[in-house]
Amino acid sequence: MVIVNDLKPGMHIEQDGELYNVINVDHNKTAMRQMIIKVKVKNLRSGVIKELNFTGGDKVETARIERKEMQYLYDDGMNLVFMDNSTYEQTEIPKTRLEWEMKFMKPNDNVSISIYEKNEDEFEILGVILPDKVELQITECEQAVKGDTATSATKNAVVETGLEIKVPLFIQNGEMVIINTATGEYSGRA
Repeated sequence: MVIVNDLKPGMHIEQDGELYNVINVDHNKTAMRQMIIKVKVKNLRSGVIKELNFTGGDKVETARIERKEMQYLYDDGMNLVFMDNSTYEQTEIPKTRLEWEMKFMKPNDNVSISIYEKNEDEFEILGVILPDKVELQITECEQAVKGDTATSATKNAVVETGLEIKVPLFIQNGEMVIINTATGEYSGRA
């Protein structure tokens, strides 16, 4: 348990059976009232961002969220299969929970998996933590149109994971590019 006055961004809490990551904490104290603490949080299961209100001195349960390094093995149609690098134990995560992350992962990539530990025997996999940027290879690329160089002209391209992006005209088929995983946009040449 932790007092809400001590909450800081990046902490993980459990409230009403839901798991949250604290994004921002705002303390509001007026002369005649008790302190109101507004906590902006992100639900770790659904990704929904919302605000929780507490009064000063309230207590919340902290959640133990661990990060584990795993290797992405393959897609079996319904699930993505990952292997623990230390125990070689395989874990499946439903594809529906990783729709965005799948656009940036190739088989044999090492990724961080976030795991909520309820107790020693029971745990829940929350998802994949992507790096800020990844390198992927261009598999399809439109030809540049001669003279189409007004200002920052771009063309459509597809990378090896199937993600469609816009790239500058000088990028060719087979080139490695860096992609921002937060926005899914081209970030530079690899």
